[in-house]
Amino acid sequence: MKKYLFLIIYTLGFNSLFGQGTNKYVQSINDWHAKRENDLKQPNGWLNLEGLFWLNKGVNTFGKGEGNDSKYNNQAFPDYLGDFIYEGDSVLWMNKNNNSIKINNKEIKGAEPTIVFNDKDAKTMDWSHYRWVVIKREDKVGIRFRNLQAEAVKNFKGINRFAVDSNWRLKAVLVQPAQNLLMITNVLGQSTAQKNAGRLLFTIHNKEYTLDVIDEGGPNLFIVFGDETAGKTTYGAGRFIDIPKPDANGNTEIDFNKAYNPPCAFTAFATCPLPPPQNRLKVSITAGEKNYGHH
Repeated sequence: MKKYLFLIIYTLGFNSLFGQGTNKYVQSINDWHAKRENDLKQPNGWLNLEGLFWLNKGVNTFGKGEGNDSKYNNQAFPDYLGDFIYEGDSVLWMNKNNNSIKINNKEIKGAEPTIVFNDKDAKTMDWSHYRWVVIKREDKVGIRFRNLQAEAVKNFKGINRFAVDSNWRLKAVLVQPAQNLLMITNVLGQSTAQKNAGRLLFTIHNKEYTLDVIDEGGPNLFIVFGDETAGKTTYGAGRFIDIPKPDANGNTEIDFNKAYNPPCAFTAFATCPLPPPQNRLKVSITAGEKNYGHH
């Protein structure tokens, strides 16, 4: 009997036998996850963030030295690299002490102020293996700072996740929203109005659940959600998931095997959206990425 059971397992595959999905489907999720982890390690990924410096109006000194308005505490960094000058809706950069940096890959050596941010453009700045850009979050303007040789990238061993289970790939229907805007609050306590794509309806264990969906203008729709695993096996502030845009009848799917951590799970220097109250599911979603680190 054991011999025949082994043959069945060998023929069907462990995943198929135990309802985890076909080998092809499992491999597709594994490939998606591998790309996700590789993207995190790239220069524009989240693992190398080592600073977020909010600017005050006027001159903001920048360097590792004591007394700088924006201080990056790293011995390899200059004591005083230069100034960010925040005037009106623009930010200018001025070199100091003959320092040389690159702005959009063009070397800047002089001490003349250069516009690096306005309402139309944000220029990338580099010094050695450090890179930064000015960002705006509602009424706050700051510097998103990266170390392209960050230890967090060198030491990255991947993200733990639940076993792939095709039972978490669910048919869903997107119904038209009652209102066009969805209010989303971030970790700074700022609330912004996002384009409301509608309300997603789906069933788990014969019970219907809903999630409000955001349309960010890309090829997919975006959801910020929480569930009963949050703060236990998954990130406490919730997770993200992308879903295909629906067909003409509103039919789509939500695959929780592709639920992923927000940037704040990897760095303290990100400003992540939080799930709205209606997107905090009263069910454990044991699929997708588990918690990472201690952020």
